[in-house]
Amino acid sequence: MKRAIVVGASSGIGMEVAKRLKVEGWTIGVAARREERLRELFPDDVAMPIDVLADDAPDQLMALVEALGGVELYFHAAGIGWQNPQLDADKEMATVATNALGFTQMVDAMFGYMAEHGGGHISVISSIAGTKGLGAAPAYSATKAFQNKYIEALEQLATMRKLDIRFTDIRPGFVATPLLAGKSFPMLMRSDYVARKIVGAINSGRRVATIDWRWRIVVGLWRLIPRCIWRRLDIK
Repeated sequence: MKRAIVVGASSGIGMEVAKRLKVEGWTIGVAARREERLRELFPDDVAMPIDVLADDAPDQLMALVEALGGVELYFHAAGIGWQNPQLDADKEMATVATNALGFTQMVDAMFGYMAEHGGGHISVISSIAGTKGLGAAPAYSATKAFQNKYIEALEQLATMRKLDIRFTDIRPGFVATPLLAGKSFPMLMRSDYVARKIVGAINSGRRVATIDWRWRIVVGLWRLIPRCIWRRLDIK
């Protein structure tokens, strides 16, 4: 049996990935803050309301694992972010809390579970925004860079401890989700298309997957730009 848990499954990429995993024969457990939305989307699946910032979120995650009967794949899609050039403090701190603190406690809980139960696969949605510091979205780009490095560090830790835990860091470009609703972005991708690419990357065991090929080119070019030039660019 292939069993997967998707946290952040009530909308956007998380929802589409959960649906795609079901199509490919996975038994899924889903979690998000909005329980009614989860029940509406996944009435026949194991579902549990979880707020990744709650102190008992790791315990709730383990309860979801138990209800599912185990887990081979953990997919973390919970996250928030805004363009925030005015540095609204509430937005910045909420982004740091969800994308760094909530992310860490959930991924750590799953790492611990898999370390004790023979291994597994952890995949997370980070972003191409973690490649460079984006002036329009400081907390978002910083927390996505944090996620990139955290998963890289956990992969090394798993190797050091000789654990059979695999990792896939998913780095999408702009995706048509509620997070970007009402705004115009270049090379915007459909969430169902992105979900197919994500599940394909997981199935093939890729460690880092930038979605899609156009964004791989963009990220490659970004990395070539010296800092003295980057700071002068007006990237929104």
